[in-house]
Amino acid sequence: MATRIRLQRRGKKNQPFYHLVIADGRAPRDGRFIEDLGTYNPLTNPATININFERALYWVEVGATPSDTARSILKREGVYMMKHLKGGVAKGAFSENEAQRKFDAWKQEKVSKLKEVEIKERDAKKRVISERLAAETKVKEAISAKVAAKAAEAAAAQAKAAQDAAEAAAAEEATATTEIEQAPEAEQATE
Repeated sequence: MATRIRLQRRGKKNQPFYHLVIADGRAPRDGRFIEDLGTYNPLTNPATININFERALYWVEVGATPSDTARSILKREGVYMMKHLKGGVAKGAFSENEAQRKFDAWKQEKVSKLKEVEIKERDAKKRVISERLAAETKVKEAISAKVAAKAAEAAAAQAKAAQDAAEAAAAEEATATTEIEQAPEAEQATE
């Protein structure tokens, strides 16, 4: 039986979520499997990987062949690095403690790089949000300036209308008084 380490798709449409499994090479992609090694979520940045390291290392050592994506996942998690270091210990190149120290240093470097990516992603999101807020504030200020201009224009028009009405009333009053004054003169002229 040719065992393969491969991904088994789960999740919804357009939202893939994978399980890393050991399966017979002849089994269908989402069919029967021998053992579930962990999960892989490509939708997060960086991708979230949770695997059982010891079992993955065991299957790689006994000769299970991984698919291309599974191989890159196992390399990222350090399974192949540990296999390489164990081979060096078996040859007597260095001790097991030294191999573990090298692996821990490699893993720490990998974790720090992933943290940097997460921090950059978080900062980029914050920057986008602040830029959107600034743009929205500018738009709100422009709208409020337009509203204030229209309100000032309406107030000026209302004041002008009130002034015109007052002038018209004063003109009417002046005309009425001149008519009243001219009325007795006209009566005297007719007599």
